[in-house]
Amino acid sequence: MKKLLLVTSLLFINLQAFETPFGIHGFLETRFGKRTQGATSQNTKTLSEIRLQLDYSLQKDEYEFTFRSDFLLDDVALSQKNDFEEGQGWFDPRELNILFFPSEDIDVKVGRQILTWGTGDMLFINDLFPKDWNSFFIGRNDEYLKAPSDAIKTSWFHDIANVDFVYVPRFDSDRWITGDRLSYWNHHSKTISGQNAITPSIKPNDWFDDSELSLRVHKNIDGKELAFYMYDGFYKSPAGDDPSGKFAIFPKLRVTGLSIRSNFKKGIANLEFGLYQSRDDKSGTNPNIINSEYKFLLGYEQEIARNFTASVQYYIESMINYDSYVKNVFLNTRLKDRTRHVTTLRLSKLLMNQDLRVSMFTYFSPSDDDLYIRPNVSYKLNDQKTIELGANLFVRKNEHTFFGQFNSNNNVYVAMRYSF
Repeated sequence: MKKLLLVTSLLFINLQAFETPFGIHGFLETRFGKRTQGATSQNTKTLSEIRLQLDYSLQKDEYEFTFRSDFLLDDVALSQKNDFEEGQGWFDPRELNILFFPSEDIDVKVGRQILTWGTGDMLFINDLFPKDWNSFFIGRNDEYLKAPSDAIKTSWFHDIANVDFVYVPRFDSDRWITGDRLSYWNHHSKTISGQNAITPSIKPNDWFDDSELSLRVHKNIDGKELAFYMYDGFYKSPAGDDPSGKFAIFPKLRVTGLSIRSNFKKGIANLEFGLYQSRDDKSGTNPNIINSEYKFLLGYEQEIARNFTASVQYYIESMINYDSYVKNVFLNTRLKDRTRHVTTLRLSKLLMNQDLRVSMFTYFSPSDDDLYIRPNVSYKLNDQKTIELGANLFVRKNEHTFFGQFNSNNNVYVAMRYSF
C-alpha cells in the first residue's frame, strides 16, 4: 500500500492534461493523516488512502442522468467490505439518479443523491440529511461531510412559493462515530473508548415502514430568502439506548423549523430555528432517550478586506422538560446542562491570484468549555493539480463534552489532487 501511495503521488508531478472519454470528469487524490498523540485503541494513522472519483452526466430534453462514484483504497479502515450505507469498501456511489420533468413546474429526482438545505455553515438544524462525521473529523475534503441519501425528491415551482418534498423509503442514518476510526466518550464505561469498545446499535432498517419525510416551502421576498421546514423520521445519529442499555438506538424524531437569509449592512445575515420533538419520549421522563429540544442559529458573513472573508455564528440548543429529565436521570449519571452554546468563526483569505487559499474554521462552546479548530491551506499548482495541508485540533477541559471527547484524535493531514 505504501509503495502504491508513493507511485500515485509521483503521478501528480508527471501527469499531463488529457481528454477523458464520454465526457467523464473527476479527480484522483491521495490523502495522508496522522494523530499528533496516542489514542485509545486506535491506529496512529487517521488517513492513508487513494481516491478516484468519476463523474458522468447525460442531459436530454426529457430527463437528466447523473452518476458520480468514488473508488477507494483505504489503508486505515478496519473492514474492506463494501457497505453503501456506511461508505465502507472500495466502491462508494455518491450519486446515481435520474431527473425528469412531468410538467413545466415540477421536477422529480429518483435515486442516490446528495441533499442539503438550511442556512448554517457547518451547523445543521433543519438539514436532516445524513452526514459523515468520521470524514469530517479526520480531514477529508469538506464535500464528504454530506453523505448520500437514497430518495425521491419532488420540487414544485410556483409564484406563491417553491416546494421541495423528499421521501426516503428506508432510514438513512449519519455515518456516525462508533469507535472504529475515532475515539469517543463512552457513557457506559465513563471513559474514552475506541476499537476496544465499538458501539453496537439497533437501526431502523425496514423499507417503507422506517421511512423519512422532509418538506421545505421557500420563497424569495424582496431579496429575503424565507423557508419553512418539516421532517418526520428518526434522529440521524444515536440518541438513546435500548432498555437493556447494551445497544444505541435512533429514536423517532419530528422537526418543525424556519429560516431567513438576507443582505444586512455590508454582508449577509441568516437566522434559523428548529423544534426537535423526541416522539419516543414526549414527556421527557425516559432517561434512556434524548429529550425534545429547541435549536436556534444566528449568523453573519462579510468580506472585510479584498479577498478576505469572515463569518460568525451563534448556536444554542435548549432541552425541553428539563425538570423531568433531572428527576428521572439514572443515579451516578453526569447531568447535562439545560442549554448548550456554540460559537463559530470562519476566516478565509485568497492570495497569489486566488490560487492560494488560507482558511480557519473554529468551534467554541462556552457552556462545554471545549474548542475545535480546523486550519487549512490549499494551493492550485495549475488547473488540474492542487495540494492541501490541514489539521483537526480539539482542546478540552472535560473529556465527556462533545468536542472534548475527540482530544486524542488531534491530527494533521496532507492531500494531493489531480482533476480531469
